[in-house]
Amino acid sequence: MPEIHPSAIVSERARLAEDVSVGPFSIIDAGVEIGPGSVIGAHAWITGSSKLGKNNTVGYGTIIGADPQDTSFEVETGSNVEIGDDNVIREYVTIHRSAAEGASTSVGHSNFLMTGVHLAHDVQMGSHNVLANNVLVAGHVKMADHVFLGGGSAFHQFIHIGQYAIVQGNAVVSRDVPPYCMGHGRNELAGLNVIGLRRGGFTPEERADIKRAYQLLFRSGGNMSESLAEADKSTWTDVAKHLLHSARHSSRKGMMSRSS
Repeated sequence: MPEIHPSAIVSERARLAEDVSVGPFSIIDAGVEIGPGSVIGAHAWITGSSKLGKNNTVGYGTIIGADPQDTSFEVETGSNVEIGDDNVIREYVTIHRSAAEGASTSVGHSNFLMTGVHLAHDVQMGSHNVLANNVLVAGHVKMADHVFLGGGSAFHQFIHIGQYAIVQGNAVVSRDVPPYCMGHGRNELAGLNVIGLRRGGFTPEERADIKRAYQLLFRSGGNMSESLAEADKSTWTDVAKHLLHSARHSSRKGMMSRSS
């Protein structure tokens, strides 16, 4: 049987694996599913038919599955939050359910969400990401894998954050963060995430090709259409193609750029 503190409130219609631990004064509502090996800390609230995989840690005061902060949202909407495996979700994190019927706010595997992180409705997060304290992610943001977001940074709705991107703390971001890149300030690129690429196992040849694509897109002096047309004349590795593809298929907000 799950280990449930006597002060916790767990609905009979919640589904908890046999070895789940639920801390004092936590609330687990009907329809919630929590997988094996998961630990729910004190004063947490998991609601809205949220689904958590195995080996997740949920910290003190965290809320998962609450209604989105959307003035047009109707509470009868059937939506939820889906969280994968091996995530560490620390104190006072908030993850809101989708604003659309039948849809989910989703979090992948092996992510680390530090204290005070907010994921708004319909965020789609990949795996192996680290979000430092008080990162704010607005609705419909798409985040890939191996991303690091510095403390206090804020991200506008509907943008994309590419794989192996890193963003400085307290940054204000309302445009796409390209894969492999470093963002800072207000929508400004600082260069490539060289250390992250090296640690991520990219070969010297791949890193050189990513740098070549980056220079063409953001340092050549042409506009994005001109740079992409020039890129079509060259042969690229798959990882560099991914950066070029992201530039071709950016969100409606467009991509960050260099200030000089």
